[in-house]
Amino acid sequence: MLELDAITAGYEPRTPVFRGASLSVAPGEAVGLLGPSGCGKSTLARVAALLHRPDAGRVVVDGEEVRGWRHRAPRHLRTAIGVVFQQPRMSADPRLRLRDLIAEPLRATGRRDEATDRVAELARTVGLTDDLLGRRPHEVSDGQLQRACLARALVLRPRWLVCDEMTAMLDASTTAALVAAVETYRDDHGAGLLAVGHDRVLLERWCDRTAQWADCVEQQPGA
Repeated sequence: MLELDAITAGYEPRTPVFRGASLSVAPGEAVGLLGPSGCGKSTLARVAALLHRPDAGRVVVDGEEVRGWRHRAPRHLRTAIGVVFQQPRMSADPRLRLRDLIAEPLRATGRRDEATDRVAELARTVGLTDDLLGRRPHEVSDGQLQRACLARALVLRPRWLVCDEMTAMLDASTTAALVAAVETYRDDHGAGLLAVGHDRVLLERWCDRTAQWADCVEQQPGA
């Protein structure tokens, strides 16, 4: 289970973006979190991905309460969660070719020998051809780069996937391809999914259940 329990989080002391957010995802379950822009969904997604320390509350991953964040989080918890952000150009190293971008987590965890086969496998899953793998981010479209970012999120075979507005900037065909790739991964690995967004139609089709932001928090921003 991925559990977010009474999370309060923000970016300045004593100025939280939201208070008391609670949500859970079961193994193999896809949960959509619906809410308007600016309400704090992305901050909660970063907390769930262990990238932002909350001011209060608990994050529990597979029964273990998280005590450290970002690089201070235990490796077995960091690698259990894959994350895809809304803006791929903000999360991709512009110096890396796409094949190296995808393989980056493997190299960071000392599994360099798996890179060639794993990158080839995931490139097929997300629909990247060999010629695209040899290009750098500025040489591909947003959709192609987001495919690579999804592959990077899956490369360590995470048990949980957090997708923060993953398809917000993409056309319908690329959106369908990425959603299909995530569904294939979930079917093959039994992974749980937290999909954050404001597109009700997409999330209701994609997810097993959806949660409204207003129902998950005790206090709205500015309340």
